Amino acid sequence: MTALPDRLLRRLEWRVIRRLDGRLQGAHRSVFRGSGIDVDGLRAYAPHDDVRHIDWNVTARLDEPHVKVYAEDRDLTAWLVLDQSASMRFGGTAHGKDSVLTDLAICLARLFTRGGNRVGAILFDNGRQRVVPPRGGRDQVLRLADEITRPGPAGSGGTVTDLDAMLRLAAATARRRALIFVISDFIADRDWEPALTRLGMRHEVVTVRVVHPAELDLPDLGLVLVEDAETGEQVLADTGDPLFRERLRAEIDARERAVTEAMRRAGVAAHVVRTDDDLTAALVEMARRSKRGRR
Repeated sequence: MTALPDRLLRRLEWRVIRRLDGRLQGAHRSVFRGSGIDVDGLRAYAPHDDVRHIDWNVTARLDEPHVKVYAEDRDLTAWLVLDQSASMRFGGTAHGKDSVLTDLAICLARLFTRGGNRVGAILFDNGRQRVVPPRGGRDQVLRLADEITRPGPAGSGGTVTDLDAMLRLAAATARRRALIFVISDFIADRDWEPALTRLGMRHEVVTVRVVHPAELDLPDLGLVLVEDAETGEQVLADTGDPLFRERLRAEIDARERAVTEAMRRAGVAAHVVRTDDDLTAALVEMARRSKRGRR
């Protein structure tokens, strides 16, 4: 293992983790935490309850909906499912989507291991998949940092990311109930919603969609050659043409609505992090939204 992971972790501990102390409340129970897996009792169903917790046998016997109440676990296993496809390399080295994914994954891993929890990772590209089994401690975070920053094989592009396969791999790998973070730009050529829905039926799933501002609002750069990072397809586009910008804006809006609706139907906690966001503020907002969602 090189010195790069240690330098990266120390930088994030100083710039992000230290600033989070006192802002993310909770001792043993993580701020991102869902229910445990041990049934502690039953109670009548309330409108805010998750329908997946309904005990159908008791409901049928009493002719009134009842839900299972789960006891909180003393520890937690978290999985980081990381999209390392070519589209995630958009935006350059310093402020690209892959650098945000790296920082976000390492910060989450450090936050969980500091509480005594275990963290594993699934690093996915169409041409290569790696699984890091869950463990605890700072050494595990360093190992994750080393795996995430390790360069991938050359020429692994050519096809759009198969997010369906990535999510199915996550479901096959995480056998026990866990907290799963899926960090991706969710740019894919296949319908990934069914796989995400199935994953959320067994695990608590949090999706983090990493986006670059230029993907949402292409600046007026005149005549430019645009290349698809994954397929290599090139198109000559006049970014100053009002008609082109109007059509592009409509396609972007349609894509954003489709992704948002798919995640809503899948029943997962969905977050968006822009590459120009402050990472500390983004993590705090994710924690606040997660706590509001549980209430």
